[in-house]
Order: sequence, then structure tokens, then C-alpha cells
Amino acid sequence: MFDSVHVSGVGDAHGARAVQRQTVYVYEAPVRIWHWVNALCIIVLFVTGYFIASPPPSAPGEASAHFLMGYIRFAHLSAGQILAVAFLLRLYWVFAGSPHCRQIFYVPFWSKDFWWEVLHEAKWYLFLAKAPKKYVGHNPLAQLMMFSLFTVPIVFMIVTGFALYSEGEGIDSWQHKAFGWVFLIWPNSQEVHTFHHLGMWALVVFTIIHIYAAVREDIVSRQSIISSMVTGERIFRDEEAA
Repeated sequence: MFDSVHVSGVGDAHGARAVQRQTVYVYEAPVRIWHWVNALCIIVLFVTGYFIASPPPSAPGEASAHFLMGYIRFAHLSAGQILAVAFLLRLYWVFAGSPHCRQIFYVPFWSKDFWWEVLHEAKWYLFLAKAPKKYVGHNPLAQLMMFSLFTVPIVFMIVTGFALYSEGEGIDSWQHKAFGWVFLIWPNSQEVHTFHHLGMWALVVFTIIHIYAAVREDIVSRQSIISSMVTGERIFRDEEAA
């Protein structure tokens, strides 16, 4: 299951036990940078999107003296545009980077072996399997979840977000020319607002699951997940008798 592995053993002071480490370089710098830029943008979009849907109480005084919602909307639109540009660059890296860069953009639905692996991973997360399997990149269940709950929703959010933005920019804007077709599907823009807002909550659910799974794998399966997005290296730790 490994493309290339560096193995090192570390014993304790009494030589009673050795920890064997298998290290594989998985995530290249562009993928790691995109991951953290993407995470920051999504946090900003979550917070500002919530307040756009449920505005805070009005500030006292003249309306002309306040621009709170304007700042919130500006932050939302800015983060959304950065997210979209970063996503396009990430798409480029699908072809320029390693095979592991492509996992979140497709699912081999036609593969029977893939679904057996998904079933095994589901059992592992439900504490019904005794040991996890080792994967250099995402395991099959993670690949399925990343594609279904992140990649597809993020594309939907980018498309509907720019469509809603085009309402303010006008029909002559490039946003309307590129994304105005969304209103041919949903002529009532309030429906687009509603679906866009529901998409935000779908991504909130994904984020919670994503963080839980990453922390759990770091602790339970004895392989690095979180630090892999900092160093790019996946480390597998196995204890063996000395």
C-alpha cells in the first residue's frame, strides 16, 4: 500500500520495545498551502454567511454612521473569490501533482474492491474492525466523503455564490455572463439564497466530521494525519518487541 517507505526503529532506555516508523512523502507544498488557505476562507465564509442570513441587532444612531453589514458582506465576497481562485489552482495541480492529489476529485464507483474497502473503513470507524489498513493517501471512505461532502458542495457554493453576486453587479457583468444560467434553473433568486445557505450547513457538518476523523486517526490508528498537512509526510507507527 506504500509507494515509498523510509523505516526507522526507536527503542526505549531498556531496549524492551521498539517503535518502527514508516515515513512516506504524500502531500506536496501546493496541496498543503491550498488546504490551509481553503480552511481559512471557509471559516470566514461560515461566520460572515451566518450573519448575512441572520443579521446582528441594529446599532444605535444614524445608519450612515455604521457599515457593519457592509464589512461583513465585503469579507464574505472577498473570501469567496479567494476560495474560487484557490480551487482553480488546485484543479491545475490535479494534473501537475502526484496521483494522491486527484483523490478528492473522483470516486471509482465502478470498482467492487473500492466498495469493500469503504465497508472495512466504515467498520473501523464504528469500532467493529480490529485494525485499520494503511493507505498512503486518503483511505477509500475518506475519499468518498471528501468527494461527496466537500468537492461537490464547494463547487455548488462557488457557482451559486457568484450567481448571487451577479445580481448586484448587473446583467452586463462577467459574473452574470458566466453564472447567470443558475437563474434559469431557479428563477426565484430567494431559492438560490436558500440552497446556498443550506450548502453552508452541509459544509459545517463535513468540517466537524473531517476534524473528528483526523484527530481520531492520529490517536487510534497510529498514523499521522494532521501533521501531514504541515510537513507533507505521512508517518506510520508500529510497536514491536525488541
